[in-house]
Amino acid sequence: MDPASILQIWWVWLSAALALALIELIAPASIFLGFALGALAMAGIVAFGAITNTSALLALFAGLSLGAWIVLKLVFKSQSSGARIVKRDINEG
Repeated sequence: MDPASILQIWWVWLSAALALALIELIAPASIFLGFALGALAMAGIVAFGAITNTSALLALFAGLSLGAWIVLKLVFKSQSSGARIVKRDINEG
C-alpha cells in the first residue's frame, strides 16, 4: 500500500485526530486542537468518499485546520492567561 492511499482511509484521519488531541493534552499550546478538529472533519469527508485526490485532501485538511484554529481563537479570546494583578491587600481593613 503506497503512502498516498493511506490518506484515503477514514480511520487514519480519525487516529490522527485522536493523536493530535492527546498531544494537545500533554503540551497545551492551543495549536494542536485546531489540527485535531481538522483531522476529525477529514475523517467524515473521506468516509463519504467526496475527494480521492491526495493533494486535494492535504489542502482541504490545511484549510479546515486553519479555520478551526481561527474559530477557537475567536471563541476563547476572552480567556486571559496573564497573571492577576492584586491592588488591595486582603489583610488590610
